[in-house]
Amino acid sequence: MFVDECIIKVQAGDGGRGCIAFRREKYEPWGGPCGGNGGKGGDIVLIGDDDTNNLVDYKFKQHWKAERGEHGLGKDCDGREGKDCEMRMPLGTIVTDIETGAVVAELTKDGERIILRKGGNGGFGNLHFKSSINRAPRQANPGQEGETGAYRLVLKSIADVGLVGFPNAGKSSLTNAITHAHPKMAAYPFTTLHPQIGVIDFPETNQRLMLADVPGLIEGASENKGLGHRFLRHIERCSVLVFIIDMAGVDGRDPREDYATLLKELKLYDKALLKKPRLVAANKMDLPKAKTWLTKFKAKHKVPVVPISCSEGLGLEKLKQALLKKVIALQGEEHVAVKR
Repeated sequence: MFVDECIIKVQAGDGGRGCIAFRREKYEPWGGPCGGNGGKGGDIVLIGDDDTNNLVDYKFKQHWKAERGEHGLGKDCDGREGKDCEMRMPLGTIVTDIETGAVVAELTKDGERIILRKGGNGGFGNLHFKSSINRAPRQANPGQEGETGAYRLVLKSIADVGLVGFPNAGKSSLTNAITHAHPKMAAYPFTTLHPQIGVIDFPETNQRLMLADVPGLIEGASENKGLGHRFLRHIERCSVLVFIIDMAGVDGRDPREDYATLLKELKLYDKALLKKPRLVAANKMDLPKAKTWLTKFKAKHKVPVVPISCSEGLGLEKLKQALLKKVIALQGEEHVAVKR
C-alpha cells in the first residue's frame, strides 16, 4: 500500500517533577535537603530515511508520544530523561502545522534530524532551593508539559528523472527495463496505481539516477480526473522530465496531440514544470507506422526525441545516456556518483 499524505498528532514527553527529601542518616544531624531534579521529557524527532518510500506507517498510527522524564529521587538523584520518539520519514516529506497552515519541516537528506516538538524540562528538587537563609526548603517544581501538535504529512518524491505519459504508453515497461524496480505491467490502462521509484545504474562509470514513474495522466488530470492528479506532486522535484509517447499511434491516437495534451495538463497543474529540461521517449518503434508518425512528430514539436522500443529493448541505452548527460549538466558529476 502506498500512502503519500496523512495527518498525525504528536505529544512530546512531560518533564518529571522535582523531589522533596531530606537526609535522615545516623550521625548526620544536619543532613539537609537531598531531593533531585526531574528528568527532561523526550522530544518528537523526525529523521530522513532513504530506505523509507512512503507514509504508510503513519496512516494507521496517527498518535505518537515521547516518553516522559522520570521524577527526581532522594539522595541527590536526578530523574532519567525520557526517550525521544523517533519518526523515520521518506525523503521529500513536507510537514505542515494544521492549526496555522505553515510548513514547519522538510526532510531532504538521509539521516537528517529535525526536532518537531520539544519535551518539557524537569522540575527542580528541593536541593536546588537550598541557601544560607533557607537550609531546609520544602518546595519543588512540577515538570513542564511536553509540546503537542497536529500535522499534515505530504510526500513529494525526490528523484532525478520524472516519467510522465498516457496510460498504456509504456511507462511501466520502461521503468522495468532500465531500473531495478518491477512495476506491474499489463495490456490495460492504469496498471500503475501509485508512484514507483527506481534506480538507473551505470556500472561502468559508478553512477546512478533516481527515476519516478507516476500513474498515467489523462486529459483533465489537473482537474482531478483519472489517477494521475494526486501524484503530480511527485515530479515537482525532478530535474528532468521524460515524456513517453506511443509513437505507433495505436488505437487511432495521434502522438503529436498526446504530447500537446500532456504539456497542457502540466501547465494547468504548475507552470514551473514546463521550465524543466525535458525529452521525449518515442516508444513502440518496432510497430508499423511508428517511423511515419516520428517524422510528423519532429516536424511539429522541437524537442529532443530518443526512439525506443521497450518490448525489443531498442534505444534504451541511448536513452539512459541522454538522461545521465542532462542530469550531470544540471547538478554535476558528484550528484550522480554512487556513494561508497
